[in-house]
Amino acid sequence: MAGGLPATYWYLWTGLLINRVGGFAVLFLSLYLTAQRGASPALAGLIVGGYGAGGIAGTLLGGVLTDRWGRRSTLLVSHFATAALLAALALTTDLRFVAGLGLLLGLAQAMPGPAFVAAIIDVVPPARRSRAFNLQFWAFNLGLAGASLLAGLLAEWSYPALFLIDAASTVLTGVIIAWKVPETLRRRPGDPAGAGPRPGLRTVLADRIFLVFVGLTLLQALLYAQTSTIVPLAMRADGLGPSGYGLVTALGGTLIVLGQLFVPRLIDRHRKDRVLAVAVAAMAAGFAMLAVADRLSGYLIAAAVWTLGSMLAAPPNAEINSELAPVELRGRYQAVFFLTFPAAAFLAPALGGVSLQAFGAGHWLIVAAVGIVAAVLHLAAGPSRERRVRRVREAETTAPAAAGDTHPHRRRPH
Repeated sequence: MAGGLPATYWYLWTGLLINRVGGFAVLFLSLYLTAQRGASPALAGLIVGGYGAGGIAGTLLGGVLTDRWGRRSTLLVSHFATAALLAALALTTDLRFVAGLGLLLGLAQAMPGPAFVAAIIDVVPPARRSRAFNLQFWAFNLGLAGASLLAGLLAEWSYPALFLIDAASTVLTGVIIAWKVPETLRRRPGDPAGAGPRPGLRTVLADRIFLVFVGLTLLQALLYAQTSTIVPLAMRADGLGPSGYGLVTALGGTLIVLGQLFVPRLIDRHRKDRVLAVAVAAMAAGFAMLAVADRLSGYLIAAAVWTLGSMLAAPPNAEINSELAPVELRGRYQAVFFLTFPAAAFLAPALGGVSLQAFGAGHWLIVAAVGIVAAVLHLAAGPSRERRVRRVREAETTAPAAAGDTHPHRRRPH
């Protein structure tokens, strides 16, 4: 299952897993601010919102730097900057400084995302990327589950310890990258080391085929964001407490950890647009079940269905995203793609809360309808995406020959 992937990929994968397991400080940021620093709920919300705003800026900045500086340099700067900011947060008591540090932390923690994915695309051949992204998704969820468990225990002991241990795990990831991960960005002959390619974000934003895919990913993200925003409200309205929601969340995480590694065997022989259509339709079916669910068992069955859909969607989503990006703009393409998730995190509660209040259980039929529309549009957009992917792959295979013996792996041992 994991064979055939290069060593550099596994060092990146290990760094991602360590980051996720140790990345628990932000999970308890609002509680830390109110319980330890005396912030009001409104002020804590503003500070956490500043962290989110920093994340949006950091995603775009990380994409640009990934293409200009290179993947390795962006990963190193962002990880060591994140560690310094986490340590500062552990020692800072003035809420004005905490707010500023939170904004900068959001920026620094979002920067590695495009660089991680761009580096994976650089080193993994197209035929093995589905497996690579599937393992990445599995590591992300396994690490998140571990972080949630550790965070609860550490918060009982010491909130500053949350930030300091998070900082230590971030430094460890940075050391692994500095030690074992070479620069994977191929430079064209004559390019200055820091100049990067001439095209920029305008090129990405003018790419109609890619933006259609990003829009469809946003619809899928809006569906999945219901699980952390509107589902707990619906469960409370049905008289189910936080423990019930905890079981629903735990079921999703458990299914992903146990089953995600088997997903490639199910989907690798099928067209990606069809896999995504089935996946989003399954998510729609899961949320449609909530229109009649009023007991915990109903919510658990629905959660199993929508989690299956998200598991099927993860590898082709990442693979298509990687395939549509030209070699010289991979970082910027990743950045624009990653923006769908903070956008969904904002839109889902803003629109979903109004819809739930206005339509009650009918809200879930609206959510399901959005999923069905997304599934149909995936099928309609698939052929043009595939034609575009073939052109990008042709350019990718001819680039090394045109560049000569300039690939960093040939100059620097792993």
